[in-house]
Order: sequence, then structure tokens, then C-alpha cells
Amino acid sequence: MPPSKPIPAKASAAGKHIARKSKKTTPKQPLPISEKLKRLFTSLCAQIDGGHFSNAIKTCDKILRIQPGDKDAAQTKLFLLLQTEQYNAALTLIDEDDAFASEKAYSLYRTNRESEARETLDAIKSSQGGGDRGVLHLEAQLDYREGAYQSAFDFYNQLLDTAEPHSDEHADILTNLEAAQKHLDFIDTGYLRALNDLPASVSSVLESTPPPQPSTSLAATLTTATPSQEVGAITKEKQIRTKRIPKGVVIGVTPPPDPERWLKKSERSTFGQGGKRRKGGGGGGGATQGAVESTATGGAPGHSSKAGGKGKKKK
Repeated sequence: MPPSKPIPAKASAAGKHIARKSKKTTPKQPLPISEKLKRLFTSLCAQIDGGHFSNAIKTCDKILRIQPGDKDAAQTKLFLLLQTEQYNAALTLIDEDDAFASEKAYSLYRTNRESEARETLDAIKSSQGGGDRGVLHLEAQLDYREGAYQSAFDFYNQLLDTAEPHSDEHADILTNLEAAQKHLDFIDTGYLRALNDLPASVSSVLESTPPPQPSTSLAATLTTATPSQEVGAITKEKQIRTKRIPKGVVIGVTPPPDPERWLKKSERSTFGQGGKRRKGGGGGGGATQGAVESTATGGAPGHSSKAGGKGKKKK
């Protein structure tokens, strides 16, 4: 038999391409919801452990889009918003769910809405009682901010009695308790000691001086100003800066420069006002450069005479 001819490479590649096309491609099946949630929660835990709170908030939003009623995702998002100090966004999330009253009161306190925070705390105490540590902490902070240092001091003492020693909470309570104590000491006895430490002349003046009057407005000050003060303010001469005075010039002694020094001589007001020049006369007063005076022998001008007075010999 004759040997079989080898198949060209192009023909074999074309056959493989046709075989691939003949295979039916199966579409990728979407993941079930439970598997999606499992993967998202895994990513969420990794992001929180790594401190990537902004990405963790986005992952919580993805979970809540898939399953809007997920309490774990909502609570985690609220925790992340408080950690990142996004209190307005936290209030928006809390308004949709009334289960986070303590977090709502804290967010109101941090946004300087003390009256609303106080109302929320009163509602919590009426419904749950006043034994919650978070409520006590926030109430003490509100009292301290509003200047009720004695009440804040009592709350911090109550918290200190039940706090675990060598804990972060114990250290924070001690710091706040010391601050409240300093304010109370100053109000009770501190300012009295400060007055006693002052000299007698100063303390007597302080005790006898009436309290200062409220400051008047600028308009009232302007209307009560005397005309002489206004004229004096207008006519006040501008002081000359010594740095701009040329070297060698003494103010009041050195005459001022000519104001027309920048003009041409023909354009100045003093041009042509000087005396006329004297014309020729005795003594060579009007002689110009190169002129030669006549000698005593009466020689013609322009001709010099020799010492002997002799001229040229005639032939």
C-alpha cells in the first residue's frame, strides 16, 4: 500500500475549531441567595478585622439590599457609622428602627442636640429603668456639658463603684470624675482662694468696683463721637516713614527738592528770568575762548608782538 499522506497543520487546527463550536456551552448558574449572603458576611468580618470600615459599610448595604430585614447587618452598619463618627447617617438609620434608642440618644448628644437627647434618655428610663450603664454614662456626660457638675460627679461615683478595676472604662470614669471634681472645687472654694491670694489693693478695688456695663454697639459709639474728634481724625497728618528718606536729608533743615525738576528747562516757570549777558568791554570781560588781548604797543588784535617790538625787515 502506498504510504498515507500527512494531514496539514492548518487542516487539523480547523478541525479542532469546528469540534469546539459543536460543543454546547452551558450558561453559568447564578449563586443562590444563601451562598451570596454567606460570602458577603465572610467579607464583612474580614473588613472589620482589618479596620476597613468604609468598605464594611458598603458590604452591609449589599446585604441589606438582598435581605432588607437582616438585623445583624443593620446593627453592624450602625456600629460602623458610630465608629466613623457619621452621626447624621446613624440617626437616619435609627429612625427606621426604634430598637436602638440608646444609640439614638448618643448620636443626638454628639450632634449637640442636648434637649432631644435628654428626652430620649427619659423615655428609655421610663420604659427600661435607670440601671443601664450606657444610659448612666450618657446622662453624666450631658450633665457635665450643661454645667451640672455635682450631678455628673454623683453619676461617675455610681459608675466607679461597679466598674471593673484596671479596665478602660475604669480609667475613663476616673478621668471624668477628676474633671468634675476640679470644677466643683473652683466653684466652692477655688475662686475664694484666688481672691485671697491677690494683693489687698487689687482685691479691694475688685470688691468696690461695680459690675461692668454691657458694651455699646458700634453705631452708638459713632453717634456719640464729638465733632472735634472727627475733624482731628480727618486732619491727622500721615507720618513719614524714615526708611523712605534719602541719606543725608534732615527733615525741616534740608530744603525740599524743586517740584519742576522733571520738566525741561524751557518748560519751567523760571526759564528766561535771569539777567542778560554783558557784551564786550574793557578788561576782556566778554572775551571768548581763543581770543588774544592786544598789547600795550597798540598791536592789532590777533597778531602777537615780540619783546623787542621790531617787525620784519623790508627788502
